Amino acid sequence: AGAAGPGTGPGAAGGDGDDSLYPIAVLIDELRNEDVQLRLNSIKKLSTIALALGVERTRTELLPFLTDTIYDEDEVLLALAEQLGNFTGLVGGPDFAHCLLPPLESLATVEETVVRDKAVESLRQISQEHTSVALEAHFVPLVKRLASGDWFTSRTSACGLFSVCYPRASSAVKAEIRQHFRSLCSDDTPMVRRA
Repeated sequence: AGAAGPGTGPGAAGGDGDDSLYPIAVLIDELRNEDVQLRLNSIKKLSTIALALGVERTRTELLPFLTDTIYDEDEVLLALAEQLGNFTGLVGGPDFAHCLLPPLESLATVEETVVRDKAVESLRQISQEHTSVALEAHFVPLVKRLASGDWFTSRTSACGLFSVCYPRASSAVKAEIRQHFRSLCSDDTPMVRRA
């Protein structure tokens, strides 16, 4: 039951007789299970799933699936935010690090502070793996979206990301980042100003 995800449909384990993918299909099924502990166990084995799927399928199937299903218990979301921070090699290296940004951006907007903080920590880690060009093309727009978000949660997360993109940005982008920072310094929400 639930939405189709990686490892389902034609060519999935069991569909083509490939028994080597069966454990992966089980882990993916656990990602959709109603039992929180099973989902948590599966999230903690996410790197195993990614290794088995390969970099291409991890980028095109697993990450979109995870991004679309971020509505879980805080404990599961925390584990996911932590796992994704170490996923660069599993999506094909630094050239593809931007593929990790959508699920982490979603996690950086959730209500639970520890989940947001872990997502920001993982984003800070991944930002170091971007080239300056990729940083401006992918990471800085994420920070701007968070900084101009409707909810204080996203704006708070943006505050933790300015310092990793500012030093490596071009002069024009630095000016934009400063403007967003100034705006958040006078935000209506005390939590944002403190961040």
